[in-house]
Amino acid sequence: MHGFGELRGISCFENLMDGELEFLSTFSRKRHFKKGEILFYEKDESKYLTLLVEGILKVYKTDNKNNEIVLHRFMPTSLVAEMAVFEEIPYPASARFESDGVVIEIEFAHFKNNFLTNPDVALNFFRSLSKKIKYLEDVISLNIVLDSTSRVAKYICENDDALKMKNNQLATHLHMTPETLSRILKKFTKLEFLEKSSQGYSVINKEGLEILYKD
Repeated sequence: MHGFGELRGISCFENLMDGELEFLSTFSRKRHFKKGEILFYEKDESKYLTLLVEGILKVYKTDNKNNEIVLHRFMPTSLVAEMAVFEEIPYPASARFESDGVVIEIEFAHFKNNFLTNPDVALNFFRSLSKKIKYLEDVISLNIVLDSTSRVAKYICENDDALKMKNNQLATHLHMTPETLSRILKKFTKLEFLEKSSQGYSVINKEGLEILYKD
């Protein structure tokens, strides 16, 4: 990888000296992807610490009926699947770009030996791991603990862009059929929690939605 300017803008490396960044760049590479291309498949070997610097990356699993279950959508700038790399296990899911994208891949063995001893780098790395664990806890709560109505209500209340998504995309994210989602949104409209216009749905009674999953 030529140069190290882009590495400077990544939180894990913001406190490194120029010489350290230049050394880091010697075992890093930059890769460009088109929309729809795969970054990695489930069970692929994980050897690189991957930094998403451009684009939207979907991490998903496929069930026995060949349906995609979306686990997370990554936005720049973020570390991707660092838990698998750190534990030296195969990727537990697949990752596909939903737009054109760019990643920086760093050979983890070199990174671990030369940079995880740096307190600033290690702290930021483990902060990223902690966020992934918290997100996984939220996914479990959203999809296992709550029923479908409560799940939709919680997601709408906690994500400002939820009602801006297309129904198919939102349904996939919530692991339900578009028909089920449509029925729930219509029910929320009748209860006057949501309002429907030519632009789509909008929240008019957030407290009413919150009651559905906080009780």
